[in-house]
Amino acid sequence: MALITLDVNGTSRTVDAEDGTPLLWVLRDLLGLTGTKYGCGAGLCGSCTVHLDGEATRSCITPVENAVGKKILTIEGFCEKPDNPLVEAWLDEEVSQCGYCQPGQLMTAAALFSRNPAPSENEINAAMSETLCRCGTQNRIRKAIRRVIEEGGMR
Repeated sequence: MALITLDVNGTSRTVDAEDGTPLLWVLRDLLGLTGTKYGCGAGLCGSCTVHLDGEATRSCITPVENAVGKKILTIEGFCEKPDNPLVEAWLDEEVSQCGYCQPGQLMTAAALFSRNPAPSENEINAAMSETLCRCGTQNRIRKAIRRVIEEGGMR
């Protein structure tokens, strides 16, 4: 075990974790940030998506030591921003059904917007196809993303 300092949602946090521990488990078990979900444990489903220095990253396959010195943004940090257009669109379009994948969906969409404030339909489909939704809300997810674009984008 080693003391590791991480920048999580703008706050410096120190944890005692073994090298190789997936960032997901550090966030959930050691820091109590349970919004980031465990889905597959193999980086395939996207439920565990967080941002590392603004890039969508699968936290279930990212060793905690790879996050040292980077800015980690979890769904908790993303959603606490006031007047978040993406969160508002998600609610307005009633995207969430079971809700399990939604933190990963939101973080994936946010990363898309950080790279491209007005993505095309093909770019939206390519980015969002990497995060699985078993409930079938993909059409509402894409509608919410288009709504953000139509209403002026992320602020």
